Amino acid sequence: MKLVTAVIQRKKLDAVTEALATKGIGGLTVTDVLGYGTQGGRKEVFRGKEFSVDFLPKTKIEVVVPGEIVEEIIDAIVAAARTGEIGDGKVWATEITGVVRVRTGEHGADAI
Repeated sequence: MKLVTAVIQRKKLDAVTEALATKGIGGLTVTDVLGYGTQGGRKEVFRGKEFSVDFLPKTKIEVVVPGEIVEEIIDAIVAAARTGEIGDGKVWATEITGVVRVRTGEHGADAI
């Protein structure tokens, strides 16, 4: 099992969610986050004064998937989140050693 994590632009959340639904993903976790990378921050003007916003709002998506479909899921997220502009985000996968569904006590792949 793998945990696929994606940090994307907020406006692309609906497109990514729809893409994952077409791949049979029935559940995911979404968190509003702040961060910066190559894009850096941005300059804003408030009441005539310029100031720098270092951390930009992004959306983080986490989904646990079987290892054999992880590349398919990553490709679906990338295709749905891409705008071609700087700041589109990142997607990565990490190994999961165990999962338990709290309600039923199911373990492993049955708990996904």
